[in-house]
Amino acid sequence: MSLDSEERPWGSWHVIDVNEGYKIKRIHVKPDSRLSLQTHEHRSEHWVVIQGEATCTVGDTTSVVAKGESIDVAQGAAHRIANLGKQELVIVEVQLGAYTGEDDIVRLEDDYGRTRSN
Repeated sequence: MSLDSEERPWGSWHVIDVNEGYKIKRIHVKPDSRLSLQTHEHRSEHWVVIQGEATCTVGDTTSVVAKGESIDVAQGAAHRIANLGKQELVIVEVQLGAYTGEDDIVRLEDDYGRTRSN
């Protein structure tokens, strides 16, 4: 079975495992880059930093999450990961929900001019 992987303007993501009700990804974020501010209707997320330091926005709160630390994103919460550092940021993301498809992304803000579609 081949697992999905995709390059994005801010870095890349790679599916590690997927099954009914969950998906696990490894996310690489380039220095001085950030993902879109987004929401998901069908899933929550749990992020664990395994390399670098993440600046995470969840709702109205921004937190700096260091290697070995983690943060939760509730289903429907606006969220964003940013890498303000000089080395690549690597995060393991656990998605939990009835649906974990890539089309469950509503972009609220995006540095790369992308709309709701991927």
